[in-house]
Amino acid sequence: MPEAILDSTDRAILARLQRDGRIANVDLAEQISLSPSSCLRRTKALEAQGVIAGYRAELDRESLGLGLTVFIELKAARHSREVSRLVEAELTAIPAVVACHLVSGDADFLVEAVVPSLAVYEEVLLDHILAIEGVNSVRSTFALRTVLSRGPLPLGGRRP
Repeated sequence: MPEAILDSTDRAILARLQRDGRIANVDLAEQISLSPSSCLRRTKALEAQGVIAGYRAELDRESLGLGLTVFIELKAARHSREVSRLVEAELTAIPAVVACHLVSGDADFLVEAVVPSLAVYEEVLLDHILAIEGVNSVRSTFALRTVLSRGPLPLGGRRP
């Protein structure tokens, strides 16, 4: 999809929705100085263009007993689209995996996983990740503290 062309009003809508995706349309419209109907029309257009990919509840990992965040660098045994697709499919089927990126550099994939404990991570690593055909090596890095994990996307300026 080509990059969406956003004007300042679209960016204002997006910036506000990134801070509070549950804001009522009438409140959103008031905050960005639009009529509610214009605001709703623009928001629906941004959704239809795929700029707004969805809405969801943001959950606190610690409160849910998922206090260990692990960043996992994976190297593939060989580089091909077939191996990449296989590894991607296997990784995204693991419930502990919350993000997965195909990357350049020393690793081929960078994976973020959340688990309740080191013992559970050991199970995920041994029973799932290392069991993926095509994974050649794994390196794990454990987060000591999360400083920022879901900051708003920069929309042409400083953070809103």
